[in-house]
Amino acid sequence: MAHPKTLTAIVIDKPGGPEALVPAEKPMPRPLAGQVLIEVAAAGINRPDVLQRLGFYPPPAGAPDWPGLEVAGRVIAVGSAVALPKVGTRVMALLPGGGYATHAVAEAPLCLAIPDALTDIEAAGVPETFFTVWVNVFMRAGLKAGESFLVHGGASGIGTTAIQLAKHFGARVFATAGTDEKCAACRKLGADVAIHYKTQDFAEIVKTETAGKGVDVILDMVGGLYIPKNIECLAERGRHTSIAFLKGAKAEVDFNAVMRKRLTLTGSTLRPRTLEGKTQIADELRAHVLPLLAARRVVPVIDSTFPLARAADAHAKMEADTHIGKIVLTV
Repeated sequence: MAHPKTLTAIVIDKPGGPEALVPAEKPMPRPLAGQVLIEVAAAGINRPDVLQRLGFYPPPAGAPDWPGLEVAGRVIAVGSAVALPKVGTRVMALLPGGGYATHAVAEAPLCLAIPDALTDIEAAGVPETFFTVWVNVFMRAGLKAGESFLVHGGASGIGTTAIQLAKHFGARVFATAGTDEKCAACRKLGADVAIHYKTQDFAEIVKTETAGKGVDVILDMVGGLYIPKNIECLAERGRHTSIAFLKGAKAEVDFNAVMRKRLTLTGSTLRPRTLEGKTQIADELRAHVLPLLAARRVVPVIDSTFPLARAADAHAKMEADTHIGKIVLTV
């Protein structure tokens, strides 16, 4: 079957507001060795896409310059040295960029076969958040059954994923969120304690709920003033992992508490990691998480969908911060 010679992508006209996202025709890429070409059915939207649109998060070398870190669709061509996935397979893929398009190239090891139980729209909400949560909460912070876990932004794509996975693997889950509706959504997903951060002091509630012990692991995307407060409510040998800084990357920290409680402060970003590093995460997801998705014991939470041509409206929705779970573009 002949493939079209061009694809439609949503490009960044110039850095700015949502209106900077405009459709454009681009040459159809060919998958290189180890890569596959995907006919995109749906693409997830993530905060880094907004940063890229504003001009603050350039794509890595060799990646398309339009946004999109995750897609779901069908493999329509493979490069050399690709055994799996085969042409015709439904996959959800982690990308370095270029997902806001009718077609996208992905590295074969970063394509996860979509379980039959998931729709393309649900699958498009998996890669970025599940890779991020798995590597930070389980691989880096080593969350174990019987421990306690706090996630900030519990109603976000990351938060809704983290709550479900932490709960499934036997943790007691705390989540913060900014509205009563979002707190209710966190509880419905499995959070044992949902904290309305605008009206409640999360550090005080954590201390009260844990009888002064604190939580074992914190997943933080807020940064700024949250970091010293997080340290305050970590248990002995607690682990703090940072993935974003909505309130700034700088914080003043009293390291006496870090030393006294023998804490670990860590963090990571996904996009600049090596293919080898990302492949290791993908392999763990195949082993530990795909069976949960196939059984719908863990399911990506989809807030809303927008057609590809309305990517600007989808970004406006994300920036309004009213969504619970993922916002997805449909092709």
